[in-house]
Amino acid sequence: MKSNLNNIFKGLVDSYYNNTFEQYISQLLSDSSIDKDALSSSISSLCGVQLKYSDSEDYIKSLKGAIKSYNSNHKIVNKVNQCKMECADENGITPCQKSCPFDAIYVDGDTLSTKISEERCIDCGLCIEACPSGSILDKVEFIPLVELLRSNTPIIAAVAPAIIGQFGDNVTMDNLRSAFKKLGFSDMVEVAFFADMLTLKEACEFDAKVNSKEDLMITSCCCPMWVGMLKKSYNEMVKYVSPSVSPMIAAGRVIKTLNNNCKVVFIGPCIAKKAERKDKDLIGAIDFVLTFAEVKDIFQSLNIIPSELPEDPSLDYASREGRLYARTGGVSIAVHEAVAVLFPKKDHLFKSAQANGVRECKDILEKAKNKEIDVNFIEGMGCVGGCVGGPKALIPKEQGRVEVNKFAESSNVKISLNNSQMNKILKKLGINSKDDFMAEDKMGIFERRF
Repeated sequence: MKSNLNNIFKGLVDSYYNNTFEQYISQLLSDSSIDKDALSSSISSLCGVQLKYSDSEDYIKSLKGAIKSYNSNHKIVNKVNQCKMECADENGITPCQKSCPFDAIYVDGDTLSTKISEERCIDCGLCIEACPSGSILDKVEFIPLVELLRSNTPIIAAVAPAIIGQFGDNVTMDNLRSAFKKLGFSDMVEVAFFADMLTLKEACEFDAKVNSKEDLMITSCCCPMWVGMLKKSYNEMVKYVSPSVSPMIAAGRVIKTLNNNCKVVFIGPCIAKKAERKDKDLIGAIDFVLTFAEVKDIFQSLNIIPSELPEDPSLDYASREGRLYARTGGVSIAVHEAVAVLFPKKDHLFKSAQANGVRECKDILEKAKNKEIDVNFIEGMGCVGGCVGGPKALIPKEQGRVEVNKFAESSNVKISLNNSQMNKILKKLGINSKDDFMAEDKMGIFERRF
């Protein structure tokens, strides 16, 4: 079923580009043996919208209208098909229920099928990978994005640090820049560059929050699942959380501050990022989110082969530290190195711990709540391995970690503090010293309130 959905998505992309979209949808729905309600729900989700089926003609018309007037005011992860729970174990528990960190999936007494609680769900998408039947899908935002790619609007692809190695061993960042430009993007930038900025921000937060071995700082960088867990299940720990935004949000805010006419599309391995961009205090930073898996299907549909494209080089502007954000422990390494230089008297206090995956995240927060852990800097990643282990990564997390480490160590810039390109951008934002990283009137661009 899942491979069939991939083929349908590829068909949607191909037909939308070749102006045969209506015919393709009509053909899909013409099979009298299919469940048209279920199929139309899947098609809607693959087009980034939410529609109910009436009849084929009305559905196609409504679908085209919803794409043209696209807005993202909808839930990301949805049950698109009433499954028969044939995958349940001897206790009646389904794989999607087991995968959910927030107990958001329950069995409805009327339908005798699983449902997703909108109140509990944070749209992390772990259930999508767990579901064997393809009955749970996330919204794919590419088809609405095509309209923008066809326009004269400047559109930047902001790629997650975990992207290296995902599209082939020999595919460089410069190959990928060519691929995204061929797709219609104006340019591609590394989100690792904006992670460098947040490294300095987090180091300054550490200096402000940690003055003794008893003090604690929880980094909010990177992972929306980690932030969701804190907000929903460990609200009493939020007071220890850094107010910093994620590198994705920082990328969108900085790019748009420097060019308010452009749109920014985040490319990463994470479904939860689709929900993060819609958080009320973050709206407007990122316009669309695509996953690595979606981009792979899009490239294949349009016969874009990154490894065969000429390299489109740019300055090597991201540091080793920023690129390490892609894997568990990377944030801790980067922030510790910045603290050692910026606040040498605090270096001896820095003692970090990392949570790797949902179970460890819950465990470390429980220990921190009960003061059973001897650390003062906690980093949490909802996926095992960090972002390289995201649900829409294309290569095994172990290989992803190796690729990230290799790429990071090859960086011309080793630490964020020595990033001259970053310092130029910070000056354009009016940030000229470490003191500015704690100034309320200058830090709005890098902060959120929980």
